[in-house]
Amino acid sequence: MDRRVVVTGLGVCAPNGICLKEFTQALLEGRSGIRFQPELRDLHFSCQIAGKPWVKENMLNNYFTPLQLRGLNASGLVYGVMAGMDAWKDAGLASNTGEVPSWERGIIFGTGLLGVDKFREAILHIDNKNVRRLGSTSVIQTMASGISAYLGGLLGTGNQVTTNSSACTTGTEGILMAAERIAMGKAEVMLAGSCSDSGPYIWGGFDAMRILPSGHNDTPATASRPMSASASGFVPGSGAGALVLESLEHAQKRGAKIYAEVLGGAVNSGGQVGEGSMTAPNSSAVRRCIQEAVRSAGIAAEDVDAINGHLTATTKDALEIANWSAALGRAGADFPYINSFKGTMGHCLAAAGSLESVATLLQLEEGVLFKNVNCEDLHPEITDIIAAHRIPQNTLPFRPNIIAKASFGFGDVNACLIFKGYKA
Repeated sequence: MDRRVVVTGLGVCAPNGICLKEFTQALLEGRSGIRFQPELRDLHFSCQIAGKPWVKENMLNNYFTPLQLRGLNASGLVYGVMAGMDAWKDAGLASNTGEVPSWERGIIFGTGLLGVDKFREAILHIDNKNVRRLGSTSVIQTMASGISAYLGGLLGTGNQVTTNSSACTTGTEGILMAAERIAMGKAEVMLAGSCSDSGPYIWGGFDAMRILPSGHNDTPATASRPMSASASGFVPGSGAGALVLESLEHAQKRGAKIYAEVLGGAVNSGGQVGEGSMTAPNSSAVRRCIQEAVRSAGIAAEDVDAINGHLTATTKDALEIANWSAALGRAGADFPYINSFKGTMGHCLAAAGSLESVATLLQLEEGVLFKNVNCEDLHPEITDIIAAHRIPQNTLPFRPNIIAKASFGFGDVNACLIFKGYKA
C-alpha cells in the first residue's frame, strides 16, 4: 500500500448488540443473539432459529425521518443505515449538508440481496394490477446499490459510492477495496461495510439445502457450534457492520481516534476446480489468499498473533484450520490464537465479514481475545493440528499486535485482511 490506512470509526447492528457498547459487552460475556423465530415454525422450516438484530421501532427515529420510514420494508437497508451512520458518528465526522459534495469521502457498502420483502410486496401489487401502490421508494429499497446510495445521500459523499457483492466474503472484500482506494490516493475517507436482510425469503434456500441445524429449536443459544465435534450446521443470521477508513495523514490532521491500521489483504477465487465448487472451498486458493495477504502486509507468518476465522460450524471447519496451518506454516502450540464469533451471532452471510471485522478490532480496543462459544467438545481433527489452548474458551486478557481476518464464500471466493494495533 502506498499510503498508510487506519480505522477511525466502528458501527454495528448485530443479533447480539445494536450499538457498539452493547455489542462489545455481548462479546466479552459470550452472550448469544440467536433466538427462536415463530415465523419460521409457522412456515414449517426445519431450522426455526436465527440471529436477527432486535431493532425496536423507536430506535428508527434516530436514523430516519417519518417520511423516510413510510413504506420502508427492507431490513438490510435499515441495518446498514444504522451501522453506517453510527460508524460515521463514532469517527467524529459530520454529515455534509452544504451545496458541494465531499469529494474526498466515499462509500463501499456491500450486500447479498436487498429488500427481498419489498420485492415480494412489489410482485403481489403487480400481479394484482395495483402497480401504483408500489410507492416511490420501492426502487431504492430493492436495487443492490440502494444501501450505498442511501448512505451517500445522508452523508453527502462525492467520491466513489458503490456496492460489492461476493456472498459471505462481501464485507471483508469491501473493507479491502476501500483501503486500497485510500492507499492509492483516490480518497481520504471511506465508509466500508456490508449488510444482510433477515427473514424466511433469505434463509429458506439454506434450510432446503439441509445445511442448517434442526435439533436446537428449543435451545437456540447452543445451536451455533464452530469448531465443535457436535456442530450440525450454521445458524442463519443478519445485520450490518461498518468501518470508517482514513489515510493516516488525514486522521492525524483532525486528531481522530485510531482503532487500528489496515496493513494489507488479498482476495481470490478457487475457480470451482479441483476440490472447489459452488459451495466448497478450493484449499490451494484459500492458502494462497492467506499468504498473499501476509505478503501484502509486509509481515512474516510468525508475526500473526491471532486469527478471526470464517468457521461457520459445518464440516468444513477442520479443513479451514488445516488451511490456516499450512498457509502460515504453524501448528500445535505455535499456532496463533483463533476464534469465531458465529457462536453468538450465527452466520450473517453478506454482513458476516464486516460485523466480524468490527468485533476483531474491538479486541485491540479492549485488550482481550473474545471467547469461543459452544465448542467445549473441540473437533478431534482440529486438535490434531493445533493445541486446544489456542482456541480460547474464556475471554483472555491479551493485546494482540497483528490479527488476520478471513471470509470464504459460496462461489469459491476468498478474502483475508491483516490488521495491526496502532501506536502513535
